[in-house]
Amino acid sequence: MILINLLPHREASRKRRREAFYATLGASAVLGCLIAGAAFLWYQAQISSQQAKNSFLQSEITKLEAEIKEISTLQAEIAALRARQQAVEDLQGDRNLPVHLLNELVRQLPDGVYLTSMKQDNQTVTLQGMAQSNERVSELLRNLGNNSPWLVKPELVEITSANINLSPRDQRRVANFTMRIGLKRPTDAQKAAAGAATAASAAVKG
Repeated sequence: MILINLLPHREASRKRRREAFYATLGASAVLGCLIAGAAFLWYQAQISSQQAKNSFLQSEITKLEAEIKEISTLQAEIAALRARQQAVEDLQGDRNLPVHLLNELVRQLPDGVYLTSMKQDNQTVTLQGMAQSNERVSELLRNLGNNSPWLVKPELVEITSANINLSPRDQRRVANFTMRIGLKRPTDAQKAAAGAATAASAAVKG
């Protein structure tokens, strides 16, 4: 017996292929949406995590800035306290400066030199006096500049010649001079002495 299919099989085949295509297309669209949604959620989670880290870092930065301000304030207070301490030490040391000055002048004054006046302005001392010769004045300058731990930077301001009468028949020619010298504070003198001792010990070891 011969069977004859009278149904439009080509149309049915095309319909099945079309339905399969649309089903595949729909499944692909659903899968793409799921993938896009998953990617979106992942990126959102990453963004939220990064924002949380940024917020944490910003709060820590704010704390550090506050601590830095406190440290700066403390450093300023420490510097002010050190300045006050230095001022107190200088005032205490300055009480003995006249003693050191007079002792050094007695030690460094060569024979034939006489002081007639002395004036101190802060750390500068102005001396006026007379000497038997210009060489005596030069010797005084050398002594004050090289041999004294308390006196520094002697400077000859003026020197003039004059005659003095020792008796009605005896006249002497002298040199009147004015000079300035710097006076070290005790703290500066102690630092200079410590530096000299260190240099001497290093030279001995070398």
